[in-house]
Amino acid sequence: MYKSERQQFYAQIDQFWADLYDEEYALYDIYEVTEEEVEKIRLATERTGKIYFKTAQLLRNVSNETLLEMGYPEETLRFLRLKTLETESVIARFDFIPHNGSYKCIEMNADTPTFIKELFFVNERICHAFAMENPNAKAEQVLKDLVQESITHSKFSQKTHIVFTAHEQNIEDYYTTLYLMQFVPGAKFTPLHLLHIQRGVGLFDEDGKKIDVLYRQTFPIENLIQDEDEAQNKIGLWVLELVEQNLLTIINPPSAFLLQNKAVQAVIWGLHEEGNAFFTAEEHEWIAEYLLPTYLEEHPFIKKGLRYVKKPVFGREGDTIEIYEADGHLLKEDVQKSYQQYTKVYQQYIEQPKTTFHSEKGKQIGEMLVGSFLISGKPGAIGIRIGGMITNNLSYYLPIGIKKDNV
Repeated sequence: MYKSERQQFYAQIDQFWADLYDEEYALYDIYEVTEEEVEKIRLATERTGKIYFKTAQLLRNVSNETLLEMGYPEETLRFLRLKTLETESVIARFDFIPHNGSYKCIEMNADTPTFIKELFFVNERICHAFAMENPNAKAEQVLKDLVQESITHSKFSQKTHIVFTAHEQNIEDYYTTLYLMQFVPGAKFTPLHLLHIQRGVGLFDEDGKKIDVLYRQTFPIENLIQDEDEAQNKIGLWVLELVEQNLLTIINPPSAFLLQNKAVQAVIWGLHEEGNAFFTAEEHEWIAEYLLPTYLEEHPFIKKGLRYVKKPVFGREGDTIEIYEADGHLLKEDVQKSYQQYTKVYQQYIEQPKTTFHSEKGKQIGEMLVGSFLISGKPGAIGIRIGGMITNNLSYYLPIGIKKDNV
């Protein structure tokens, strides 16, 4: 019964990936939240966003040596200091774990977060099917307005040629990009492999038209810098040169990549532990409430007898993450090891709350991770991924709703 209802429901939603990797991804179930919890998540998102955005100002002024110690690729150093938009990131997502009546941020996905269409679009439709209120009801308009605003605030005239790009063969990336593109009248889609570049001149679409604004929502900078053409020209680095030369605007902007590095949270925590005046007394309270102890070494946790998580400063979907016991013995690891080359950070481990949910495999129990979007510094849509101890690319999307009598 569940399987047929689920398939019938998701068949009505165009350009959506209800299944991923030949496995069920979007559940036909709903997790009940209260308006009070939603407001708590939004407040955590807004405050944590302010802390991160403020830290970006500091990071643009530290030495190259410090940035290298944090694990930024050397090729990106000049690019890291660019401030091309008023906001540090147009579309960012925090991952929170509910903890002791509040929320703890385990990381900020500032540069290329996914989970967008699910929360801003699909959640509305599943709430309707389950006769519940959508906690994200106003979020899509905020997303639309601020995506448009990010274009108008770029350095180009009204005759801007705006291109959205992604790997066309990756259905999640492709449909996420098309969803965002609908908010920008006159924009076009060009798959990544059809873009071409002239060094120091410009980036061009498949028709040879020069691009002013490139929206690369799902294409990370750490992947871009590795791109070479058949002649082994470092064309990815040429793209960053165009940005530096004001010949191209990219969104998310360079400052989003600056904040994508998970060592940023170690910087924030270090400043907090020493009571640094860079943060106000109120901001120190926010850090204590919403952030977790994070370091560039594991010794503080072994010394205190605390479990900890080891993760690469650049990485996604739980890939290369390891969880350790307080004595330093490995407890759990993700089978994927794609990000081994990056510097590692160490963060205090806290348990994710468990809940029951329905899937095609029947009734299950899973661990919850709350995703909450920050759109140009404003709280956006929220939602839940559910799976094992490490939330990875096989975790489910669990829609959320508010009972109508709770509103």
